Amino acid sequence: MQALVLSSSPRRDGNSSALAVAAVEGLKAAGHQAEMVYADDVVTDFLRDCRRCRRADGECSIDDGYHEMFTRHFLPAHGFIAATPIYWYGMSAQLKSFFDRMFCYVAASHPRSTSTKTSMLNKRIGLLISSEETFPTNSAGIVHQVQEFCRYTRSTFIGVVHGRGNARGDISRDPTDPVAAARSFGRTFFSAHASDYCLDDERPARMWRR
Repeated sequence: MQALVLSSSPRRDGNSSALAVAAVEGLKAAGHQAEMVYADDVVTDFLRDCRRCRRADGECSIDDGYHEMFTRHFLPAHGFIAATPIYWYGMSAQLKSFFDRMFCYVAASHPRSTSTKTSMLNKRIGLLISSEETFPTNSAGIVHQVQEFCRYTRSTFIGVVHGRGNARGDISRDPTDPVAAARSFGRTFFSAHASDYCLDDERPARMWRR
């Protein structure tokens, strides 16, 4: 399987980046193709008014690396893992812009909006978070936003690894060992059981096979 891991902190040696690196290691150890991209390398601008900004051929006119990353790396991937620190109890602006910029490619005015939307469906999605606070719901806003993205794209939300740290590399001192957890998360990313049932869904009588 093919996975894209996006590290959205501007710190290359930061705590959320360490989780992203570990997840990539786990994915590759399980035999999958995994690529890590730093958001700072490809997302340099926010979404604009597409009605004014779009090129004559319908393509996005923002001249950065987003088009290449989104069309050639995100869309073909079977799975996507986002890594972010908690900034003001939300995701980083880089990660938010990554999601926002998708609008240009799914809007009806884009020449390949139909095929783009098809390629966005049914992925496996994961989330890696770092924060200095240990309060259990400080990541709730980010988790809920990613869950809503999964609902909207009929994707499967695999779960979250949340590590605590402040200074660079501090996350390695977290006694819960989130770096090892991120590595394990990557290793089982495409095989882990994930469910989000509705009342009228058919479901097995037992969750785990004997």
